[in-house]
Amino acid sequence: MTPTPEVTVVVPTRNNTRTIAACLASVRAQTYDRIELIVVDNHSHDGTDDVAREYADQVLTAGPERSAQRNLGIERAHGEWVLWLDSDMILPAETVEVAMRTALQEGAVGVALPERTIGAGFWTACRALERSCYLDDPWLHNPRLVRRDFLLDDGGFHLAMSGPEDADLRMRMRAQGAAIALAPIIVDHDEGRLTLADVMRKRYYYGRSIPAFAEQHDGAVGAQGKAVLQSYVRHRTDLLKDPAHAAGMVVMRGMEVVGYSLGARRGRRDRAAQASS
Repeated sequence: MTPTPEVTVVVPTRNNTRTIAACLASVRAQTYDRIELIVVDNHSHDGTDDVAREYADQVLTAGPERSAQRNLGIERAHGEWVLWLDSDMILPAETVEVAMRTALQEGAVGVALPERTIGAGFWTACRALERSCYLDDPWLHNPRLVRRDFLLDDGGFHLAMSGPEDADLRMRMRAQGAAIALAPIIVDHDEGRLTLADVMRKRYYYGRSIPAFAEQHDGAVGAQGKAVLQSYVRHRTDLLKDPAHAAGMVVMRGMEVVGYSLGARRGRRDRAAQASS
């Protein structure tokens, strides 16, 4: 009998006591029986690392960004497969089992896990409506479960990116012909009570990595935007059923474009300054 592959779950985090216990508890509640849990904490000062030690097999301290944290987790992993989560995600109990079955049945190198947004407030509901448009579009889903040997051979996550690093990995995998499957399960992403200020700050931060992403993947930013718009068109009937949140979604997406643009401009300035120093 072929032994069950071990899966290492890597959770990078920083100052997130609000959701990390629920996230890690959901990993420990999995029906899959060979799971290693590694938390990589970026110097939290709110007790996040103390909570992590109640659940994790390893708690590592590293930064400065999410890509470096994930790469350290991949390096220290014992599993043949690595699954990474944000510390505000909650897994249904059968997630790893379903993801591994999908990988093995489809001969995939990576498996994507569709997400839905949960949380309170108007803008969080707008985000949830937006995410619902992507659930049936495999091209827009980035892998979360990947063979560890592939990650090690390919260099893991790009250290110059924080935000687009998932899409960067997806595009590198597709360029190499590494199959990515979509698991028939949905993960909860607890975004709390979103505000437009939250959205702008995060998109500005992510936008600073767009120049590095665009340099690696010519035309990918435009292609990604086109695919997103097409998903809205496909789901226009669903959007019309909820006009208030659909209108809010349009406003929110407009603000995100502004945040990305400002962040990308800052990123280009930073890269120019580094090149001239």
